[in-house]
Amino acid sequence: MSEPFRFKEFTVNQDRCAMKIGTDGVLLGAWVSVENNPSSILDIGAGTGLIALMLAQRSNADTIDAIEIDADAYEQCVDNFEASPWGDRLFCYHAGLDEMVDEIEEQYDLIVSNPPFYKEDVSSGNSSRDTARQNSSLPFDELVESISKLLSPAGIFSVVIPFKEERKFLELAHDYGLYPTRILHVKGNSISKTKRSLLEFSFTKVNPTIKELYIEIKRHEYTLEYKALTNAFYLKM
Repeated sequence: MSEPFRFKEFTVNQDRCAMKIGTDGVLLGAWVSVENNPSSILDIGAGTGLIALMLAQRSNADTIDAIEIDADAYEQCVDNFEASPWGDRLFCYHAGLDEMVDEIEEQYDLIVSNPPFYKEDVSSGNSSRDTARQNSSLPFDELVESISKLLSPAGIFSVVIPFKEERKFLELAHDYGLYPTRILHVKGNSISKTKRSLLEFSFTKVNPTIKELYIEIKRHEYTLEYKALTNAFYLKM
């Protein structure tokens, strides 16, 4: 049984979720820009609800919706939302992205997603975890097409993906009129390979700012940049 993950202002239970709290979700939740003061936010593939909870802490958005297709994760997400200080602003739908596009008429000022990654038919022996991690359950092209419909004209979309998928994802986004505004390349340390790309998009063409982030100086010794980004959340940061 997985222990609850305690952050400074909320706690996330994760014993019923295939995908546990990880660096990717925390990084995205901390990095996403809320400078446009979004009044409505959507978290696609919410899992435990971590990113939506982080954005509830960071923003004054009236509406923070999440969608989660896995039944156990959905129930856990709802419980985590209700137990948080922002339960009145958080709502999770038990639905697939295609259902969301068909049924929701309003658009969102900010959309975030930590989507499934692995295209290979991997099997860990845990079918829920495999579904949560294989992008056959949420192909990037379906994700980007849906964003183009759900995002408001002045809205922002932020996502975390494997660095090796970055070029393909940028090309897909371009096909739907979404253009990068910020890019963050994440490395474990200064000598490791780039592992993740955090990408921010809008419908406006600009020259994107591109930065690098190293998580650690050495094992369990975190960089000042990583500490600054995540300090509002981790208890021991």
